[in-house]
Amino acid sequence: MSPDVTPSLDQLRGLHLPAETGGTQGAVMLAIALGFAAALAFGLLRYLQARRRDSVRRAALGELAAANALPPEQRRVAQARLLRRLARTLRGDAVADVRGAEWGLALDRLFATTFFTQGAGRVFAEGLYQRGTPEPDPVDTELARLFARIGA
Repeated sequence: MSPDVTPSLDQLRGLHLPAETGGTQGAVMLAIALGFAAALAFGLLRYLQARRRDSVRRAALGELAAANALPPEQRRVAQARLLRRLARTLRGDAVADVRGAEWGLALDRLFATTFFTQGAGRVFAEGLYQRGTPEPDPVDTELARLFARIGA
């Protein structure tokens, strides 16, 4: 081409990848595709886990509201049953089947608190039918707060 002639678009060479050498381009494309598929699968798994936790949280809060509408004696029993079912759902049968002080520790670990071993929530580990159980409002309020944190 002479210096005084301006090339037309038809004469320009397009951009392209270097010629394939030893299959490296195929390997690179496969790695990119696998990385994309793995990222997509990971994102989908995270989404489904978050959705499940939200579903468990909503169900637990709904059942807690229903339990809180009961008279105090029946309320504690309904809340205790709900705690067992929630522990079974979130941590499995082994955690949900413990009793006594171990149950209080399991609940504290489950909710990252000391409410069930040192607070008014001891009623769920030490016995629902003891005299002098704590006032319902503080227990109900704390259970609602703990349930709202499920999965958060």
